[in-house]
Amino acid sequence: MFIVTNREVNESRSDVSAFGEVANRRGPNELRMAEAHRVGGKWKINILPDQISADMAASAELPHTVDAMGNAVGDKGEPIFASRYVARKLLARVNPRMVGDRRSKGRGLLFFVHGFNNNVKDVLDRAARLSNTYGVEVLAFSWPANGGGFKGVASYKSDKRDAQASVGALDRCLAKLSDYLQAAHQEHVSKVEKRANELYGDNAEKWDQFFTRQSEQWCDFPVTMMLHSMGNYLYKHLLMSSAYRGNVLIFDNVIMAAADTNNEDHRQWVDRIPVRRRLYVTINENDGALRASRMKMGEEQKARLGHWPFDLDSQRAVYVDFTHANGIGDSHAYFEGTAVTKNQRVRRFFQQALEGEAAEERLEFDAARNLYRVK
Repeated sequence: MFIVTNREVNESRSDVSAFGEVANRRGPNELRMAEAHRVGGKWKINILPDQISADMAASAELPHTVDAMGNAVGDKGEPIFASRYVARKLLARVNPRMVGDRRSKGRGLLFFVHGFNNNVKDVLDRAARLSNTYGVEVLAFSWPANGGGFKGVASYKSDKRDAQASVGALDRCLAKLSDYLQAAHQEHVSKVEKRANELYGDNAEKWDQFFTRQSEQWCDFPVTMMLHSMGNYLYKHLLMSSAYRGNVLIFDNVIMAAADTNNEDHRQWVDRIPVRRRLYVTINENDGALRASRMKMGEEQKARLGHWPFDLDSQRAVYVDFTHANGIGDSHAYFEGTAVTKNQRVRRFFQQALEGEAAEERLEFDAARNLYRVK
């Protein structure tokens, strides 16, 4: 799988120690990309160079020439960056038809933003579980959420500061994701238009039918985002910051899972989230991590959005309460583990949400609370 990060990286390392616990020394907005795979139960890490090699460009089927240093360059001599290589590889996995493979089945693309006190091994392990459980391709964004070397309350405060500092990096990452999806789409549209002109240049009705059918074949994979725990706090600060680039429509569904951010006035920023279909806010009143989050900070910490079933007043969010579902208990990550193995309704909800579908349609609606319940 691929991971994008604003952490400090060490290119000489090939295990999880390749990622540091602090932000990149060039600044918290600096992004690096890496490819990770398991060998003998351990993660092997390949930190990708900023400018890719000719071999990498060839493996991703990117048009290129080679400069004097052996790096891949475009037709105008411009460097080809690692982000373009990753985008091409991901698109080939989620939509094999893009590279001419009509036999393989595609899969959804999940952009995952983790929460508080997660090192990179934690992030990769969770991303792998999401991929294996739901059959999605995961692109993880990792920010320096290791507590800055502190423990307890100090660790929690340190991660909140790191989340705020990582706003620009997340903004750049989302912008790149949008740009590459749009570029790939435009490349496909150009090919379809050319073929439609060759086949039906004098028949507008058949031209439109062919164009629509072929375009839909390319766009048959969902793109979703899951923000877990303090990852929601990071996204909130992006939406409310001057760095935010506006209404960039990337995701079919957005899942705000166990959000460690204030319930109070959440409508002000939640209603700004651009999404094609559904924006889900998941709630567990017994969430042990969110209760601890509130206790660490005392009165300073207000009720968390992910555990408070009151004042749910967003006009765009679909609130889903998992509190009383079998297997949930005090879980903070009820999209994995016991919650989904013991309760098929929980699994079905997240499966449908991650596939860009309307996952609440079979659930009971509590009009008084403005939420759906998973039982």
